[in-house]
Formats: sequence, C-alpha cells, structure tokens
Amino acid sequence: MRDTWKAETTANFRRRLGRSMRELGGTANTDGCPDLWEMDNGDIAVVGRDVTAAYADRLPDDVTIRGDERLVMIPRYLLTAAKPDIPDA
Repeated sequence: MRDTWKAETTANFRRRLGRSMRELGGTANTDGCPDLWEMDNGDIAVVGRDVTAAYADRLPDDVTIRGDERLVMIPRYLLTAAKPDIPDA
C-alpha cells in the first residue's frame, strides 16, 4: 500500500500535457483557462473551474473532498488532446 500522498509544493512546471485551450480554439485567453501540466516530480497540476460547492451534495458515496481540496472540472476535449502525452503506466 502506498503512503498517503501529499502535494509537493516545491515542484516546478515541466511541460504542458496536450495543447493549450488557445490552440484548441476554446478561449480568447483573456481571463485564464483550463490547463494540464506535468510537474518535475511527475505529479499532474490541473487548472480548471472550481465546482466543489455545486457538487457537494451529490458526490458518489466513495468520494470525499478534504477542506484543502477542490473538485475541478475541465473540458473533455482538453483531456483527450493530452492523451498522447500521458503514459499508460
């Protein structure tokens, strides 16, 4: 069993996974946009819309969100564009 995961906040951004929302035609890039990044320690950073409050009362039974966590939503096409950059294992 793995140890409890903790975010390593000293990690740096290594590379974008997939293409930017601007490249995908999904933003005017004026006020931020969803993004996926691999960190230099291998963790993944997700920039998305915080939908925690909207889903708080309808989470699946086996999903919990700690006080220091947020449920973040990104467009499907952003993730599918990143698929070639995500290793299978």
